[in-house]
Amino acid sequence: MAISANRLELLQIADAVAREKSIDRQIVIAAMEDAIQKAARSRYGSETEVRAEINPRTGEIKLQRLLLVAEEVENVATEIGLEEALQRNPLAQIGDYIAEPLPPLDFGRIAAQSAKQVIVQKVREAERDRQYDEFKDRIGEVINGVVKRVEYGNVVVDLGRGEAVVRRDELIPREMFRTGDRIRAYIYDVRREQRGPQVFLSRTHPQFMAKLFAQEVPEIYDGIIEIRAVARDPGSRAKIAVISKDSSIDPVGACVGMRGSRVQAVVGELQGEKIDIIPWNPDAATFIVNALQPAEVAKVVLDEDAERIEVVVPDEQLSLAIGRRGQNVRLASQLTGWAIDIMTEHDESERRQREFAERTQLFVDALNVDEVVGQLLASEGFASVEEVAYVERDEVATIEGFDEDTADEIQARAREYLEEVEAKLDEERKALGVADDLRAVPGVTTAMMVALGKDEVRSVEDLAGCATDDLVGWTERSAGETVRHEGALSGFDLSRAEAEEMIMAARVEAGWVSAEELQAAAEDDEAGEGDEADGEEADAPASEEVVAAGVVHEV
Repeated sequence: MAISANRLELLQIADAVAREKSIDRQIVIAAMEDAIQKAARSRYGSETEVRAEINPRTGEIKLQRLLLVAEEVENVATEIGLEEALQRNPLAQIGDYIAEPLPPLDFGRIAAQSAKQVIVQKVREAERDRQYDEFKDRIGEVINGVVKRVEYGNVVVDLGRGEAVVRRDELIPREMFRTGDRIRAYIYDVRREQRGPQVFLSRTHPQFMAKLFAQEVPEIYDGIIEIRAVARDPGSRAKIAVISKDSSIDPVGACVGMRGSRVQAVVGELQGEKIDIIPWNPDAATFIVNALQPAEVAKVVLDEDAERIEVVVPDEQLSLAIGRRGQNVRLASQLTGWAIDIMTEHDESERRQREFAERTQLFVDALNVDEVVGQLLASEGFASVEEVAYVERDEVATIEGFDEDTADEIQARAREYLEEVEAKLDEERKALGVADDLRAVPGVTTAMMVALGKDEVRSVEDLAGCATDDLVGWTERSAGETVRHEGALSGFDLSRAEAEEMIMAARVEAGWVSAEELQAAAEDDEAGEGDEADGEEADAPASEEVVAAGVVHEV
């Protein structure tokens, strides 16, 4: 059977639209069928259920009216009686539809315009779905495009098969683009919005720099060198931490390239942004010292629980360590994830003298001794009255100028002072309404009971309902700054593991869980950690140096 010119033209239009919009041909044909159905309803009545079918090979249009089989016909335009339906189809049942052919439809001007709007809308929706499906899995890629237009500082980019936008705050400062310029950016988000899918690009994202290095450094692309962390002050300065899985390859040298060719290619793309390439190290102290380059560091003191570190630098290195407007220390903090406090050797010396004087005065007041004795105890490393009271007598007796009798007397005074403090704390605990049975929880002292009472924790059940953060506090990073939130027991030397054990012991004491169930859960956790340790043993750092809270590392 010959195919008419109109039918051929219909299929040709469908093919052309599908190619132009990069969508499936069947979607265009379905949009045409919807348009014909809408036009047919305007011709035969809006309540009429019309179905249009276009043969994808011949282009033939078949129109049918669907009639619902009903016991009683209320609307002849949409329903048909059972007897009449059985005459057309012997298998018809109530609730089925009977298709009735309709004559070919002549489109008027209004009907054609309406059909065109339906087709355009359906094709646009299909195009949006195609664009969203194409880009939603490409988040994290670097893409090239051409600047289509600039609107209020935002750059609209033509990606060939769609559009994307680089918002003004995602552009490098003082960076200017004009229509027709080529642009390279990082896809950091794809959203399905009312006006269509929105592809958001960035040139300030830290991962944009990481991807650029992966393009310029074959060792990164091949996985031999790994980028562990990136911190950027877009357009000004950046720090990138790298580590090599092959001991024969220098990660810093590979990223720099011959005469700086590789790093200069990245710097040129980032409008001259200066880049410090730093070797990553599993030891936190070493990594932080590296991150503060080019400043020289004398020593560091870590507090692992608070993820905070004190860095001591020579007096003449202070401004270099801090950087212009705090840039160097800020980027180092972002890179390492630690809050960094910088002080000079002079400041640290003054602080040590101040702490020594405070400890001396503590012993003078608590033990009722003269200043010389207090200084001797402080210089021997005693930091609290508890240490003096409960250490072995020989540790006190061996102090220069002391003997056994002197040691006994000092320790007796220390214990007497502690008993007085304990009595006062117990009175305060009772005044706060803290229950006596809270003392039965292992690790809970009277001073802790007072602190818990001030935080509305007055019984074993109250303590059992606490989370670890409620006791020791927590830290969170916001806009590159570390914020510390204190817990009820933040003033005590209590680790997160000890706080968790205390809470679990309170739950056992309160009857929420049995000791056997707790032991079984602990054994399961140990077994799981053992499996992980077997897999990670080869990756363990060679250094046996342990970084603990309060440990001083001489550099």
